[in-house]
Amino acid sequence: MSALGCFKAYDIRGRLGVDLDEGIAYRIGRAFARALDARTVVLGRDIRASSEALAARVAEGLGDEGCRVLDLGLSGTEEMYAATSHFGADGGICVTASHNPMDYNGMKMVRQGSAPLDAASGLARIRELAEAEDFGAARPGGAVMPVAEEARRAYVERVLSFVEVEALKPLKILVNAGHGAAGPTFDAIAARLEALGAPLSFERMHHAPDGTFPAGIPNPLLPENRPATAARVRETGADFGVAWDGDFDRCFFFDHEGRFIDGEYVVGLLAEAFLARHPGATVIHDPRIIWNTQDVVARAGGRAVQTRTGHAFIKQAMRDEAALYGGEMSAHHYFRDFYHCDSGMIPWLLVAGLVSRHGRLADLVADRRAAFPSSGELNFVLEDPAAAMARVRQAFAPEARAVDEMDGLGFDLGSWRFNLRSSNTEPVVRLNVEAKGKPELVAQGVTAVKALLLPTGG
Repeated sequence: MSALGCFKAYDIRGRLGVDLDEGIAYRIGRAFARALDARTVVLGRDIRASSEALAARVAEGLGDEGCRVLDLGLSGTEEMYAATSHFGADGGICVTASHNPMDYNGMKMVRQGSAPLDAASGLARIRELAEAEDFGAARPGGAVMPVAEEARRAYVERVLSFVEVEALKPLKILVNAGHGAAGPTFDAIAARLEALGAPLSFERMHHAPDGTFPAGIPNPLLPENRPATAARVRETGADFGVAWDGDFDRCFFFDHEGRFIDGEYVVGLLAEAFLARHPGATVIHDPRIIWNTQDVVARAGGRAVQTRTGHAFIKQAMRDEAALYGGEMSAHHYFRDFYHCDSGMIPWLLVAGLVSRHGRLADLVADRRAAFPSSGELNFVLEDPAAAMARVRQAFAPEARAVDEMDGLGFDLGSWRFNLRSSNTEPVVRLNVEAKGKPELVAQGVTAVKALLLPTGG
């Protein structure tokens, strides 16, 4: 039995040839089918150079367990979620490493109903079976069925159900697919919008899928990846800009001046929009940046519920709390009526609707930015994260009004607050700082925490 290091807290992610290879992919396919007692499984993949071969081996493993594999081909993670429910499949897998470096790949998985894997038949059981590798002879009945056309058509209709097409006004939108998987799916949505008479026009950027990622790994959460999109928004005179990560389950926004809209303000904006139509509804949020979301939800008469960071935890909380909407400041947005799953396409349609009705995106978030300024997510690569976290705890715990350990360390210092957590998929520590009305407190907080994380000035 060999230990598999590619199994993380809520998905599979690892370095190619080290943590994950085609043989491991085959074992995961067989283990997934056996753990879920699955007979039908949806399978998609992103554009990475290794994804097609890994997906083929996953399909082989599923087939050797007697599974019927519904093959989406190149697709986004959310298309796998939608197809799992649309076809009534027993589970779904998307081979993707999202925004990780070029030498990584992985898988995101759901069970029947597009639900996250539970404790009994979750990643722990799949890992146990894959590590044991005691599968025996192949079972009969396995087959691969291409379903991409039907799946995408159903997905587009579900996504467009979130927007009133007739209420849209003429808008120019800059879209940056980052050479990831988003381009073809976006084109299908745009074509349907045009057929329905939507007065939207689009400026496409880095649109063609290309697994070599000539413009760099698509991850607009990193500040260094934003200037190109911002510049194109200004050059084209777009009303706003949208950029996606590699598997497009996250989308990021830029206003008409090219200014990046931090994720927590988008969460607040969408929460407020949903609560206007559904008074008293529940909104789920993660623990990293919380004050703006909590304030917006309270003012709108809703109920805000905090849960751990990560798609599996948010999805489960969406179900447990009967939530209408959930959002993470890292640009994951979850919708009850999209199988309680996250989508990177629904948010830009909702924002187009809000801009059509209420005016410029910059104006929609201006007051919230002023009320609750934040740092954005800052990443630190540390040799000893545990020791660094211990230094931070020792320094701030005595003066903190509250310490939140739901996910990493959260310290409420009264007029400012910060969250510090280790990534589940990368060897980094992430810092988020927020304040009440005073941006200088954000800057001071970042300086104070950074000095503890990097005491030698590294």
